[in-house]
Amino acid sequence: VCPTGSLTVRSEIDAVWADLADPNKTVVAQIAPAVRVALGEHFGMAPGTVTMGQMVAALKAMGFDQVYDTSFAADLTVVEEANEFLARKEKDERLPIFTSCCPAWVKFAEQYYPSLLPHLSSCRSPQQMFGTMAREVLPERLGIKSKELVVVSIMPCTAKKFEAKQEKFITDGVPDVNHVLTTQELGRMIEERGLRFS
Repeated sequence: VCPTGSLTVRSEIDAVWADLADPNKTVVAQIAPAVRVALGEHFGMAPGTVTMGQMVAALKAMGFDQVYDTSFAADLTVVEEANEFLARKEKDERLPIFTSCCPAWVKFAEQYYPSLLPHLSSCRSPQQMFGTMAREVLPERLGIKSKELVVVSIMPCTAKKFEAKQEKFITDGVPDVNHVLTTQELGRMIEERGLRFS
């Protein structure tokens, strides 16, 4: 938290609207599990209200071609991390193993505890796992070129914006995840579109 307000979240709303308006782009969304409840709170619903159905309907009304739940990519990440742990355990090396799904935690370790870096899991976060899978599977399945696919993540944390822009997650000039929206940004887009979310 910046006490003077000099640090602000870089909004990606305009870039997402531009991609949604481009008839040559196929835009897909992935939604993090926490967003389905937080979005309801953004619209004044009772805490704990699950809004997945309304959110999918709103995304479709805004022009998203497909909507996915990041949970299935999280399941894949857990399986990969478990396999990595078993391999390390068998060799008795680089233990304990730490998950690296939170880019803010990884950045903290890089800056302040570099000795922990060999213990980080080499697995991608669920956001990046989904982005990679989408780039591998969807162009062929949808009959489009990879550069025509736009992957938008909807995440509860601004650190995911930083993660998606890292060089290691860009292949042949194409990022695995093109844009990351926070819950609040999605709420603003729904309002801008004039949708009555409730």
